[in-house]
Amino acid sequence: MTAVRNKYQTKNKRAKVPRNTVRRTKATPPSRSLFTRVEDAVRFDASFERGLPVRFVPYILYFTIIGLFYIGNSHYAERMIRKRNQLERQVKDLRANYTTLKAGYMLDSKQSEVAKRVKHLGLAESATPPYKIMITQP
Repeated sequence: MTAVRNKYQTKNKRAKVPRNTVRRTKATPPSRSLFTRVEDAVRFDASFERGLPVRFVPYILYFTIIGLFYIGNSHYAERMIRKRNQLERQVKDLRANYTTLKAGYMLDSKQSEVAKRVKHLGLAESATPPYKIMITQP
């Protein structure tokens, strides 16, 4: 006779561990950082034991000059941007002044305004229209 198993019944095969006991795990080696790995791969200490190798001096000077040029160029660009913004503000102010003065001059150059200004000098507008003087040739 075959025994029939209940597929919904589960049995815990592990022995129960009391709650207050300490579980021991395998010790993991300490992880090495990226910088430690790079230092081991490059070995800078061996290169500089007797001082700075002369073969690196041109490269160091080249990168130093390039770095200084880069820094100077960025300072120059920022200074030019500030100067450009300042000039744009000045142009905007001058354009506003120009528009204001132009409107004032257009108002002052009207015939009625000119007549008002010269009235105290004793000048008045002519009531008759201008006429042409014709010269006949003999």
